[in-house]
Amino acid sequence: MGSYQNGVVGGDRNASSVDKGVDFANYFCTYAFLYHQKEMLSDRVRMDAYFNSIFQNKHHFQGKTVLDVGTGSGILAIWSAQAGARKVYAVEATKMSEHASALVKANNLEDVVEVIEGSMEDITLPEKVDVIISEWMGYFLLRESMFDSVICARDRWLKPTGVMYPSHARMWVAPIRSGLTDQKLNDYEETMDDWYNFMNDTKTNYGVDMSVLTKPFSEEQKKYYLQTSLWSNLHPHQVIGTAAVVKEINCLTATVNEILEVKSSFSSSITLENTRLSGFGGWFDVHFRGRREDPAQQEIELTTAPRPDNGTHWGQQVFLLHPPIRVSVGDGLNVSFLMKRSKENHRLMEVDLSCEIKEYSGKLLPAFNKKFYIE
Repeated sequence: MGSYQNGVVGGDRNASSVDKGVDFANYFCTYAFLYHQKEMLSDRVRMDAYFNSIFQNKHHFQGKTVLDVGTGSGILAIWSAQAGARKVYAVEATKMSEHASALVKANNLEDVVEVIEGSMEDITLPEKVDVIISEWMGYFLLRESMFDSVICARDRWLKPTGVMYPSHARMWVAPIRSGLTDQKLNDYEETMDDWYNFMNDTKTNYGVDMSVLTKPFSEEQKKYYLQTSLWSNLHPHQVIGTAAVVKEINCLTATVNEILEVKSSFSSSITLENTRLSGFGGWFDVHFRGRREDPAQQEIELTTAPRPDNGTHWGQQVFLLHPPIRVSVGDGLNVSFLMKRSKENHRLMEVDLSCEIKEYSGKLLPAFNKKFYIE
């Protein structure tokens, strides 16, 4: 994930709906620390994909103007210059811009790369650009809503013949098995046991009956332990059925309205014998294809799908079921998936998931509906 911009795009969202000061305190400040930049710069899958997409497609950069949205440490701007760009505008909303400027100067590229501190929605460039490059992807692609700022940059500053890096993105969902289901349920039950002990102690020692608060406390803890999706590095063996694409994005044409909600109905088939459906895993991939009239010479893919090794710093987003459901090879799942932005914080997400299971024998199990929070 890059260092991000404000996420308010004129025409698509009411700018007054997001308090910039609160947004900066909650979100941008994280990316002003070098330790966080180091985490992303140490992600080899991420780094290799962007490095290869630039240096194996130099024809998109040589002699061209480039805009790097949310430049962070400045690494993409530096690579763009090294690939032959005439001018690179590196925009960064946080004080990380000072480190980026120092890095650009240390690599003798200050004549090509201009670091600009400010949000993408507020800054002004002296010219249109040939390329917009950005590492805007959040957990499960759209958490953090940075793509809003990339769309804003594209609509304001990209030439009609320009290209986007990356050019396309997809979101995937698949059924999974995981021991985290049992762990989280145990955590919740222990928390409730602790509450009952606390309630009894308060009544005995201080004469106050706290039981009226048991239900709201339980709901609060259920949300935290059982309904909040988890970051996880899944192993491919934990995927127990076919994966489905729930959203495809063309970065050259997408609008903010198109990504406010991700809505999909899909089918999946269980591929393992006698296993547990513990929930669903979500991940994304992005592609560097250029545009139809000016394609990439070498198309590069960056995927955050489950891997045998440690994968990427994005990992996967896991939505757990309590309790898990016993399934077997050939069972079919019909899933409805809806993800939308949280009303309280536009950078966080809420998910409504419903599923109907048809066993291989033809028996239909009762459908279930679950709500999750990506926080």
